[in-house]
Parts: sequence; structure tokens; C-alpha cells
Amino acid sequence: MKHTRRQFIETTLAGSVAVALPGLSFQSAKINEKYKTLDEIIRRPVLKKEQFQSPIIIETLELLKFNNNFLCRVRSKDGAVGISVANNDQMKSLYPVFVNRLQPFFIGKDARDLEALFEEVYVYQSNYKMQNLALWVPLATIEFAILDMLGHIVNKSIGQLIGEIHNPRIAVYQANGERGISPELTIEHLKKEVGESKAKALKFKAGGRMSNNFEEPKGRTEKLIPLVRKTFGDKMVIYADSNGSYTADEAIRIGRIMEEYKIDFYEEPVPFDWYEETKDVADALSIPIAGGEQEPSIHMFRWLIGSDALQIVQPDMFYFGGMIRSMKVARMANSFGKQCTPHISGSGLGYLYMMHFVSAIPNAGPYHEFKGFNNELPFECKTSTLSSDDGVVTVPSGAGSGIDIDPEYIAKHQVVRG
Repeated sequence: MKHTRRQFIETTLAGSVAVALPGLSFQSAKINEKYKTLDEIIRRPVLKKEQFQSPIIIETLELLKFNNNFLCRVRSKDGAVGISVANNDQMKSLYPVFVNRLQPFFIGKDARDLEALFEEVYVYQSNYKMQNLALWVPLATIEFAILDMLGHIVNKSIGQLIGEIHNPRIAVYQANGERGISPELTIEHLKKEVGESKAKALKFKAGGRMSNNFEEPKGRTEKLIPLVRKTFGDKMVIYADSNGSYTADEAIRIGRIMEEYKIDFYEEPVPFDWYEETKDVADALSIPIAGGEQEPSIHMFRWLIGSDALQIVQPDMFYFGGMIRSMKVARMANSFGKQCTPHISGSGLGYLYMMHFVSAIPNAGPYHEFKGFNNELPFECKTSTLSSDDGVVTVPSGAGSGIDIDPEYIAKHQVVRG
């Protein structure tokens, strides 16, 4: 089903008023009803702590490393254990933040207070000064391990700890990440990839990635847009990702070509921190604008949603600091009829965590990116093959993350010291 930006707007809350903001004004002196609604959603708890009757005191919280793989292991005083797999590409640079700035804070704390602890650790040692990947990737790694532990304690999946299960199975889209090759070669690769995954949706790369309108080969995107639609037909759902390639004027020009060929969403048309320009592009086009992969701030998502600069929000489970913060974004989007199609980091088990998150949100987009799993990690999943079956993946329903990592493999890891 094709969605236009007009349809997104028409599904907003009844009685909501359009927001006219000069520049990035947050209207601190005259907050309207739309922002009051969003603020109430941000304050609403996510973790279902009422499921836990007794304190769960964190006794140890460790970062473990073997070769290029990082694990986080948390243990309670009662002997409950949770394990997560880090975003290895980022953690190899960020492990000092984990060990020196975050790990000491959690020792002796009650895991049931996870949501409040994230608020406190943000201020602890002025960690807020590192807001972005440096802070949120290590914190997400910690959150996933604690949620895994909590899930094992009550024998529930992570999704059941943060919401209701709306999506036990997830339809995937096939993403092609190539640039710098001809449109024709891109199409050949997409045909092969879609044939393997049986996906009913796909995404291709537009522009040159944060390139100020430059791309190579020149004119590739203008040729690729009609070629993708012609090749895969009207029934295929097609997304385009610019990765911030364009200035606002060029983004609008390319967006109009996408509209002509009924592309289903347009991701990051301008650089991710060009907030006003993102809204300019959204206002000029009917194609839904997607974004948020790089966004570190809940308050900024509040603006992007409240000002209708985005119609599809895409928090990244690692880059945004975990599922609890991301759930607040999904709830804000849902309150105004917007979809959430989270971004996933391709390292470690990012797709697994994204699946649990998507399982628990009512406004999940119809298709989600499948990047596969870390084949170097030996684990067993008893409730899912974790593979695409005719374009659909089943979310694990076991306790915590739903997977069991080989204990012998875990034993090979060494504790990372500061």
C-alpha cells in the first residue's frame, strides 16, 4: 500500500493544530497542545517494572573481549545473568567510556530502576557532554544485557518487558548499500539479493553520502530511480536512502523524480543535523520523509515529530542508547499517526535487538531492513531460524534476547580493564 505525506498528516490526532515554528524555535514560552502531548509521552514509563517484586541488585557488570567481539555480562546478587553483544565496530573505539565512565555507576543499583538509572548516568560525571555514539553505544550495550537478565528472571522476551507483542513476525526489505557503480550494475545486484531473500520491498542508495550534491557516476540517481521501478514493477515497495547527500533545493528536485516513480519513502534527503532544511524538504514534497538514524536527542525527535519534519522515524537501537529511549520516540510518532522503521547497526547482533523492539511497537513500518547476523558468533535460538522465510523473519519468543551463546565461546573472552 502506497503512503503519501498527506495521508500521514490526515491520521494525526483529532484537533491537533499545525505548528508554525520560526527556525528551530521550541516555543518555550507558549507550548501548545501538540507539544504537551509529546512531553506526556516522554514522561510515561516504558519498562514494566511491576513484573518484578523484589530488588535485583547488580553485583557485577563486565565488558568482555575476544578477537574483535565484545560482550557485556551483568550478574545480580541473586545469581541472575544477562548477556548482550556490542556494536563491535564502535566498541573497539569506545570501550574506555564503558569501563571508566559507565560501568562503576551501575554496580549496586537495582536493575528494576533501569529507566531512572539512564537519566542519572546521563548526568553522572557530566556524561551528557558525550551525547552521541560515545555515550549511547556503550549504554545501549548495557541496557540490552540488563533487559536480557530481567527477561530470564520472569521468563519473558525483551519485547514483553517494554510493550505488548504486536509483531511476532517481521517482513523485511532488501537493502543495497552500493554507490559508485552504474545504475545497471546496481539493478543486477538488487535482482540477485531480492531473489535470495524473497523480500517484497527493497531500498537503494541515492546520491553520494554527505557529499553536497556530488555523486559518481554523475547522474546515477536520476537514471536509477526509473530503472528500479521499471525492473521491479508497481507492486514492489521501494525506498530510497540519500544519507544526507543533498542541499535542500537539490533534495527537492530529486524528491520530485521519486514522486513521479512512486518511491515509498525518502530517507535523509539532507544532512541529518540540517533540521530546518529537513522540514523544508518535507513541506515541499508529498513523498514521506524518513530520518533519525543519527539523532542522539529525544528532545530533537520531539521537534522533528511535532513540526512534521519527519513522517517516518528511524532511531537506531545502538546509536540512540537502547530500546527504552527508542520506545519513547515510537510512542511520540504513533500519537501523531507516524510510522517507526528503526535503523539497525550492522555489527554484532543489532538485527536481533531491532526485532525485539519492532515486535513491541504498534506503529511499525510494513518492512524492516534485514542485514543478517554475526556468523562468527556461535549461538542457538530455539524459537526462530532467524532467517528470511519468503521475506518474513520470526521474532524469538524465548526469555530475554531469546538466544543462548555457546558458554565455551564466552569463556574465551577476557575482561576489559580501564
